[in-house]
Amino acid sequence: MQRRTLLTSAAMALLFGKSAFAAAPAIEVFKDAQCGCCTGWIEHLQANGFAVTARNVDDTGVYRRRYGMPDTLGSCHTGRVAGYTIEGHVPAREIQQLLKQRPKAVGLAVPGMPMGSPGMEGKRNDAYDVLLVQADGRSTVYRHYPA
Repeated sequence: MQRRTLLTSAAMALLFGKSAFAAAPAIEVFKDAQCGCCTGWIEHLQANGFAVTARNVDDTGVYRRRYGMPDTLGSCHTGRVAGYTIEGHVPAREIQQLLKQRPKAVGLAVPGMPMGSPGMEGKRNDAYDVLLVQADGRSTVYRHYPA
């Protein structure tokens, strides 16, 4: 029986790579209870393999500041994953890339609430940037999404 399990595990690893056995990245999200777009973003993360714990809070800015994200890059929710701060409607693929690359940074931000970003889907798509934010508050474009 153990040999069969070992062979099955080896076959799964060959077919799907080691990601078939990896645990879903855990992200904690601090959000307003009444915000529908936050719920949309959380659903986007879950659909892309994240284990989400959502916490309804009175003031998301408290968590943004606690975790080193400048208020000037603020949005409607703040997340924490693997020591990084995720501010706003950051696509799951950029968070996954951040977790692979592990740069020295505070985290990622999509300031404001751009239409077309995850959780903000609608009739139009605005251009927006995902920013990589440093401890000194400076940021660089991590990925650009055109309109």
